[in-house]
Amino acid sequence: MAQQQPERLQKVLARQGVGSRRNCEELIAAGRVRVDGAVASLGRRIDADRALVEVDGIAVGVRPDLVHYLLNKPPGVVTTANDPQGRRTVVGLVAAEPRVFPVGRLDIDSEGLLLLTNDGDLAHRLTHPSFGVEKEYLVQVSGSPKPAAVRALREGVEIGDGPSSPAKVAVVSSSLLRITVKEGRNRLVRRMCQAVGHPVLRLVRTRIGPLSDHRLAPGDWRRLTVTEARSLERACGPHG
Repeated sequence: MAQQQPERLQKVLARQGVGSRRNCEELIAAGRVRVDGAVASLGRRIDADRALVEVDGIAVGVRPDLVHYLLNKPPGVVTTANDPQGRRTVVGLVAAEPRVFPVGRLDIDSEGLLLLTNDGDLAHRLTHPSFGVEKEYLVQVSGSPKPAAVRALREGVEIGDGPSSPAKVAVVSSSLLRITVKEGRNRLVRRMCQAVGHPVLRLVRTRIGPLSDHRLAPGDWRRLTVTEARSLERACGPHG
């Protein structure tokens, strides 16, 4: 198999949408670019398949084999790669190659935005609570939550495996809430609403960190733009 030929760093950065080659040269000269943890110098050549490149501490996806898909998951589809029961899976809705996996989960009855990728490092940082990446949901509930119930959701409620963390909660209408959380526990929002006496009737994820797309129809998917992928990296913060 032919080995990837090293390329000039500024060329790789420009290809990934960081800026023009001249802009990228200026970033390198200013010491704002690191390769594998070390400050890069002008003229540096890299293997884009292997190098970890960061601009201002934020990783730049220079590897050509990394893909990031945004899917609008419809209800009735399971968030897994394979299902022993033969149900439709989210992986089956996107391109077969390269193989990707879902980031986080949406249960079978839930709908909305789901990220699929083969970038394990980004997936870890998007789902780990220490990185604090927000997920926003539109939630139709049974009944009309009173101010005390909304306040409880905002402050955190006991859901069986410990209290939920404080959430952002906005009342859209009498039975429709917009809930934003940073945790990724199983069926978190459903259990929170159940705990305050208002079971979920419908749940739609509308945002993952900086990502939203109101035009993406249920069951449809698309690749993230370079700008979107970099905005996700920024939302996760610098690598540790």
